[in-house]
Amino acid sequence: MTIQQNIQALREELNQHNYNYYVLDNATISDYDFDIKLKELIQLETENPQFFDANSPSQRVGGEITKNFETITHKNRMYSLDNSYSKDDLLDWEKRIQKMLGVDEIEYTCELKYDGASINLSFEKGKFIKAVTRGDGFQGDEVTANIRTIKSIPLSVSADFVHNFEMRGEIILPIDGFNKMNEDRLKNGEEAYKNPRNTASGSLKLQDSAEVANRPLDCLLYQVVTDERKYKTHFENLETARNVGFKVPDTITLTKTIDAVFDFVNYWDIKRHDLPYETDGVVIKVNNLQQQEELGYTSKAPRWAIAYKFKAEQVSTVLNEITYQVGRTGAITPVANLEPVQLAGTIVKRASLHNADQIEKLDIRINDTVFVEKGGEIIPKIIAVDLSKRPDNSEPTIYATNCPECNTELVRSEGDAKHYCPNEFGCAPQITGRIQHFISRKAMDIDGLGGETVDLLRKEGLIQNYADLYDLTAEQVIPLERMAEKSAQNMIAGIEKSKEIPFEKVLFALGIRFVGETVAKKLAKHFKSIDKLMTADLETLISVDEIGDRIAQSIIDFSNDLGNIQLIDRLKLHGVQLEVSAESLENQTDKLAGKVFVVSGVFHQMTRNELKKAIEDNGGKVSSSISKKTSFIVAGDNMGPSKLTKAESLEIPILSEQNFIDIIG
Repeated sequence: MTIQQNIQALREELNQHNYNYYVLDNATISDYDFDIKLKELIQLETENPQFFDANSPSQRVGGEITKNFETITHKNRMYSLDNSYSKDDLLDWEKRIQKMLGVDEIEYTCELKYDGASINLSFEKGKFIKAVTRGDGFQGDEVTANIRTIKSIPLSVSADFVHNFEMRGEIILPIDGFNKMNEDRLKNGEEAYKNPRNTASGSLKLQDSAEVANRPLDCLLYQVVTDERKYKTHFENLETARNVGFKVPDTITLTKTIDAVFDFVNYWDIKRHDLPYETDGVVIKVNNLQQQEELGYTSKAPRWAIAYKFKAEQVSTVLNEITYQVGRTGAITPVANLEPVQLAGTIVKRASLHNADQIEKLDIRINDTVFVEKGGEIIPKIIAVDLSKRPDNSEPTIYATNCPECNTELVRSEGDAKHYCPNEFGCAPQITGRIQHFISRKAMDIDGLGGETVDLLRKEGLIQNYADLYDLTAEQVIPLERMAEKSAQNMIAGIEKSKEIPFEKVLFALGIRFVGETVAKKLAKHFKSIDKLMTADLETLISVDEIGDRIAQSIIDFSNDLGNIQLIDRLKLHGVQLEVSAESLENQTDKLAGKVFVVSGVFHQMTRNELKKAIEDNGGKVSSSISKKTSFIVAGDNMGPSKLTKAESLEIPILSEQNFIDIIG
């Protein structure tokens, strides 16, 4: 046997042992013997570097240092899920999808909703090449070196599976492993970790992958994403993925009725406490992949899946004080300061009271005993007051009348749930908050500059708005507390690099009220420059798809403010991208302007994502459902029968893939 063959044989044997132990939970070799073979492999690879393979079992021990985690755009968006909390919610969901598909019987898969950190694993020709966190669904951080250390994730799979694909899953920290980590930390005089979910998520961003390798992380897989049409159902995809080495939990179940779905929910609502990991609900999916394509997506979630959330854990505690926080838009949020209490794995000291109406509705008062739960098991909230324990001297809560930071009198517009501080340019939290929003990852993504540093720069009088950032010099920053020369240079370099950020993200970064990421993209695409947007009237603004009166008026108010006009002028002088770049416009036309397309079926010359992008690049709009507003349907093989029937009844023209390609040239 040659050296290369010996290395390959050891790799295959160790991969099989890893699979047996971490996926099948059935060790066929002692830890000692495994370590001996691993050391043999490492020595052979060290002596013969020409045979290096990033996916070798030897690479799972870690040691790679990652200083900055690169932001990567997902090839396929990672959507969130719509939530349900009752059988009625599930019945309503079923009625909607039955109507869209034109069928009465639908097969579902039921899966546990794992409580960890979502991950996207990319494979090419069966080889693991990249791991990216969910992030905001559009883009996340590349954490490949850290993920490679998790031994339940195969680094290569059989050619019998699909060639190029993504595996979606959840990085979890099993409860026993989490408890052992905390035992070790307490013995060493360190503070215990709060809960498995946050610890698992934090592990993915550790700079030293060797440290990640020492943590008992696991990965549970729940979705295969591929353009290859080898399997017809979601269940078949996962069963095959399990057979080739992925850790797909065997709790996944096929059902044909919502009643059977609810039986699954009821069973696991009780039995989940016996699982070795945390779960907070059940995910129900349409099993047939063709039907999934027909149903498509809303702007936030797939129509073919829904999460049922288990009833949140509740505890009672005493409300000691109500304080008020000021957001970057001036919105005031009342906060309940509580007697610390254990809830869903964390110590809760504070909970949001939302607004004055909520306080009045629940009649919440200081020194009340209140019931607290985690909304979706994430954000603590007060749901009720135990009136039987209310003190005799209790007084009704009088909502704040002045800003807690600058003492400006608060205002509340008709129909608005929140009070606001109108002192936009003189209220410290608003100033800091707007700059922190501007530099955030989803916006200008400025490396080397965090929230605490922004607050320090403001207090030192170096910045009062986000345009001031571009006037900063390293010499001004170096004297600041905890600021080394290298850190200062990195900050200035990060600010300079942000001038390359595209217009749609800059528009979001400006912090115009009601203009979130999705709205910013639509506005940037339609107006193509800040000048055209800021000179648009109400009628022009509301003519843009999904832009209503409230958003339009907010843009007009922003555009008419002298302070904002001056800020925009300064950003222009600094070279910030305030219009769509020439490269972005290069392949864009108005050929399909005003036309609405539905894409359905399997395509051969272009992927579905490429088709949709081509429609949008040529001025058209993509919709996932057929209606009277639909202009054309681009139909591939196996177009859904219900869509075909509806298209014919509405007399909507159907284009083949080649027809469409001919139209856009």
